[in-house]
Amino acid sequence: MIYNNLLFFLIAIFLFTMTSGTTEPEFSLPGSLGIFTVLLFTFDFFCRRFYIKTINGGSTRYFSAEKKLTLLALLFFALSLFACDLHYYLSPLSFGGQFPALVNIGGLSVFFLFLTIMWRRARPAYQVIFERQYSTTEFLTSNIKTNLPIVLPWVALSLSYDLLALLPFPGLTVFLRSETGEYVSFVLFLLLILILFPPIVRRLWNCTPFPEGPLLEHLQDFFKKQNFSAKIFLWPLFEGRVITAGVMGIIPGLRYVMITPALLEHLTLDELDAVMAHEIGHIRKKHMLLYLLIISGFSIFAGFILEPFTFFLLSRDWYYSLLEITGLTAENLITAIMAVAVLSLMVLYFRFLFGYFIRNFERQADLHVFDAIGSSKSIIAAFEKIAILSGNIRDLPSWHHFGIGQRVDYLEKCEKDPSEIVKHNRKVRRSLLAYILLVGIAAFGQSLLPADAWKVSYEEKYTEFILNQKLIREPDKALWLGIAGDLMQHKKMEKKAIAAYNKALALEPSNPKLLNNLAWLLLTSENISLRNPKRALEMARLAGMQIPAGHVLDTLATAYWANGFTEKAIETEKQAIFADPSEGEYYRRQIQKFKNSKYKAEAPQA
Repeated sequence: MIYNNLLFFLIAIFLFTMTSGTTEPEFSLPGSLGIFTVLLFTFDFFCRRFYIKTINGGSTRYFSAEKKLTLLALLFFALSLFACDLHYYLSPLSFGGQFPALVNIGGLSVFFLFLTIMWRRARPAYQVIFERQYSTTEFLTSNIKTNLPIVLPWVALSLSYDLLALLPFPGLTVFLRSETGEYVSFVLFLLLILILFPPIVRRLWNCTPFPEGPLLEHLQDFFKKQNFSAKIFLWPLFEGRVITAGVMGIIPGLRYVMITPALLEHLTLDELDAVMAHEIGHIRKKHMLLYLLIISGFSIFAGFILEPFTFFLLSRDWYYSLLEITGLTAENLITAIMAVAVLSLMVLYFRFLFGYFIRNFERQADLHVFDAIGSSKSIIAAFEKIAILSGNIRDLPSWHHFGIGQRVDYLEKCEKDPSEIVKHNRKVRRSLLAYILLVGIAAFGQSLLPADAWKVSYEEKYTEFILNQKLIREPDKALWLGIAGDLMQHKKMEKKAIAAYNKALALEPSNPKLLNNLAWLLLTSENISLRNPKRALEMARLAGMQIPAGHVLDTLATAYWANGFTEKAIETEKQAIFADPSEGEYYRRQIQKFKNSKYKAEAPQA
């Protein structure tokens, strides 16, 4: 459940933080509130229908309904995000942009609102299935406290960034905003969370100290024999009826082993020891630190893929065709596509790559029983009991733990052949090394992708698209026609460029930039039939009289040379050197060309 909820909250956070608001809302505040109210009531309708069917279905049906409705809550949250302009109407929470984290927290609160509706409708079914009476407020509070630990690290990190940005240390601010600074601060913060967060989580989950008595003494003696230190608490997860245990904390003084009452009720002492050996295995194998490594690696992979992918996307012709078909702005379309891309990457990363590691870490923890107690028989017996008592889930697959049947089969395999334990540990080490190698490639290997070429292509295509939009809206504006001529000339579409310049000059016949650019094209066109040196000279003279800059004088000099006035061309090119000494080398080469070669021209077509 916790791993599934982690993924759901990550998606919700991403949906809000990776999208941006509009400067003008699509609907007025009453209109947006009306749409939002309809979405809330529609979601409430689905929740009521789902949970009516689960009352007599047991805990398995209850958890299945909760999972499906959480996915539906994500969908309704996404709809409200775009249909109700949440960013726009929540923006005052930032206090003039000083605390953008508060806007993001406000957005996440909307997702919590949908979950609250779900939990409200879940209460009657929960009370029947788990045989416990709650008031509506108590039940909602309990569910919120259960899920808060998943999002509190992100909330604290976001607020910390905003507060640090307000400090009078410009160098620190610049570092934190850099790619390296963001990653370093993120890893340090997660490490701090691992150290300090367990006491907060323990209180939110209403864990209570394990009662004094022989059982506590037995567990403490077992920990001592294993050279392991942790405080032991009772974990009332779903009224303590879920049969499970957990460990959190990397420092012994702030490390807690949590055990549900149902686990204590149904397992023998040997089986309980085996489960504790499993939890100790997580600590021995440093799994919590490895979780930190793998979670933090997502930002590196995202950075490696997403920026080049943006350039790639914007350099494709089909993207601009899609713009014309959808009628969206370029910014909105790229935001939508990138949102889908990042969301897909996140789901794939956490569901499969992260899932791969946590499954194999769980298997490592299972195998620790061989080191701790010498045999897997007790933990196999515990697993078989848990499978039966949890609703015959032995063959139910699990993306984060392996199914219980799979775990039992592997333990039995290792019981017969202990070399399998060594093989599995080697597999995990090699997988981690491969992962670290991939992270290194992602961190330092962006040069492996042709991002620069995509960027150049996208800049040209994007400029052309925006220019076409401007030309459609303002077809009689010389500025856009002139820019279109420049772009066509750059793309070697010379006939179209000349046509664009001619249209622009018809509107502004004395514009020196237009005169100079068209003159140069009429002198240097790769298609010689388009050259017209006589007309180019007329335009170059007009441009040179208005702007005697180096590049304009160079055009004029080339026009003189093309028309057979070599001495005049050399004299004008020397004036260009005086006007722009930084390009002197180029202008001197031009003089040598005028002296040593003849201009190639052909009479222009009628």
